[in-house]
Amino acid sequence: MSIDDRPTIAAPDDDPYLWLEEIDGERALAFVAAQNQRTLAAFGDAAFARDRDALAAILDRPDNIPFVSRRGGLLYNQWKDAAHPRGLWRRTTLTEFRKAQPQWEDLLDIDRLAADEGEDWALNGVSSLPPAHEHAILSLSRGGSDAVVLREFDLATKSFVPGGFTLPEAKGGAAWLDADTLLLASAFGPGMATSSGYARTVRRWRRGQPVEQAEVIFSAEGSQSTWVHVGVDRSVAPARVWFAEGIDFFNQHLWLGDGSGARTRLDLPTDCWMSAHGDWMAIKLRQPWSLGEVTHPADVVLGLRLSAFLAGRRDFTHVFEPAPRRALQGLSWAGGRLVLSILDELRARFEVWTPSREAWSCERLPGLPEIATVDVWRLDTDEAESNGDLLANVQDPLTPPSLQLIEGFAAPVILKQAPRTFSAEGHVVTRHEAISADGERIPYTQTGPAELTGDAPVHMSAYGGFGHTLRPAYNAALGKLWLERGGTLVEANIRGGGEFGTAWHDAGRYAGKRLAHDDFAAVAADLVRRGVTVPKRIAAQGGSNGGILITNMLVRYPERFGALFCTIPLIDMRRYTKLLAGASWIAEYGDPDQDADWSWLQTYSAYHTATPGQPYPPILIATTRRDDRVHPGHARKMTAKLQAMGYDAWFYEPAAGGHGYGTDNRERASFVTLGTRFLARHVGLEMA
Repeated sequence: MSIDDRPTIAAPDDDPYLWLEEIDGERALAFVAAQNQRTLAAFGDAAFARDRDALAAILDRPDNIPFVSRRGGLLYNQWKDAAHPRGLWRRTTLTEFRKAQPQWEDLLDIDRLAADEGEDWALNGVSSLPPAHEHAILSLSRGGSDAVVLREFDLATKSFVPGGFTLPEAKGGAAWLDADTLLLASAFGPGMATSSGYARTVRRWRRGQPVEQAEVIFSAEGSQSTWVHVGVDRSVAPARVWFAEGIDFFNQHLWLGDGSGARTRLDLPTDCWMSAHGDWMAIKLRQPWSLGEVTHPADVVLGLRLSAFLAGRRDFTHVFEPAPRRALQGLSWAGGRLVLSILDELRARFEVWTPSREAWSCERLPGLPEIATVDVWRLDTDEAESNGDLLANVQDPLTPPSLQLIEGFAAPVILKQAPRTFSAEGHVVTRHEAISADGERIPYTQTGPAELTGDAPVHMSAYGGFGHTLRPAYNAALGKLWLERGGTLVEANIRGGGEFGTAWHDAGRYAGKRLAHDDFAAVAADLVRRGVTVPKRIAAQGGSNGGILITNMLVRYPERFGALFCTIPLIDMRRYTKLLAGASWIAEYGDPDQDADWSWLQTYSAYHTATPGQPYPPILIATTRRDDRVHPGHARKMTAKLQAMGYDAWFYEPAAGGHGYGTDNRERASFVTLGTRFLARHVGLEMA
């Protein structure tokens, strides 16, 4: 039976650990240093170093897949290995890429740049100018943070442009309008950031002009808006410009305009997805949409000419129809056709729709497996340059990824095959369903030995938020460090994700977040019921939104787990809106400053519901200091509180990493290995 935490919190803002929110505060850093030393002394032994080095070598293998995107006919890749831990930006031709050992043209060595400039640079993104792609804006991040420095780069001379576009560190980016003009959506400058820390305006920034003089051509209207975005659409001439104002994480106002600003706000539901190419538009609804006597259901995809829509017509074609366990995962244009990514009972389907004046026609992408995790995306970065070529990544928990090329929507051809990095002998992948507290069926994937022993060391994970779909993939780290040593992996598709559409996501939002946590606990119980394992041998891991999940397993379902690993987490749901980007997630969780919302938020704010004297399992809480998305204070404060209550709580915080596990493969290997060995030791997986 679970521990049901619905406490009355008399003083939710009485927080003795607020000082740990000072990211670089002297006292806070002393706490971090002492905690890191303690954790590494306990778990960072010679065996840890051996496993870390083995995993780093796997991540740095020269035969790993170099994933590419095409710009102006050339394939670009950012490559990381032991010699280039921060990355090497390079390019080649498609003909060359087909070879076993392609020849690459190096453009920028990020490690050399970091050494020359004394900065911990990571390359977060590139925006180049079609069709020649001679100049690009590089987004350079310090330590992997979301905030970036923008700098103009000349691809011909392979150097930064003297006197070119340069912007100091801030969240946001830029789109090229023409060779001498950027449309800047950046939080840099006074009054340019929303309360979430993202861009509040779009500025037209001309070459040679101080950014302070750049004209604001679009700005967020609402005081609570979370962000603005801008994109230049070159599928028509002259190019059109799309402006978006984020009302919250799932709602936005969309505007059509040009380089001088927004002109027309589209009369669309604020929570829909809209994608346009040429004179065609596709709209994916999130909620039912009533137009006169016609109501289009939630999750349907509608197609129409954009010019007709702007003229007032609403005679849409239904391009995609959902079902209770059939949901759209994504849509994009390639070669003038609409590519839909679909999950049908968690099986991948891909449809290609061709619009015409008479009717939209549909065909299935051929040659892709149904029982696998498959991702398909456009090869060309700019959809206006696309000839229809697609890339596919095909894998499953026991089969390493293959990168496949789909030319002209024909059958795929394998371009690259990732190496097998762990032994899968004797292992199988099976799918099961648990019954949650309210009777809902919760799917999960189990990977491990075919024969059930009744006491398998199990590693469980889930996410359950923001409509994000979790699908089983080849995990080199857990394959090597867990499966190969006799363990079992389980991934749960709990509510709050996007596996089965809007209803599945909404069931795990707001107060429903508690149900998503019940789902995960139900899977743990089902593993015991099926004779796979026993509670003391179940380890669980989750990060970010999954950090709320793991800390709720700690305080609500401690009897079902042997150990927990909580990474880059949200935990304090009273103050999350006041920390970094937290205000942008109110649409997922609720607003703790509203009494009605706090009434449910407090039930899964483990920072508040943790109490002394409970049978909590050991927990390692890990974050990174450069995470400027989820504040490291969440992890720090929860650790301090648990330790003060006498619990077996551990903490780890490397200086770099951003909202991830590291900026290079060795950092990532250290983070993952430390957590995996912590879990393994406590649930009895042999790691010697």
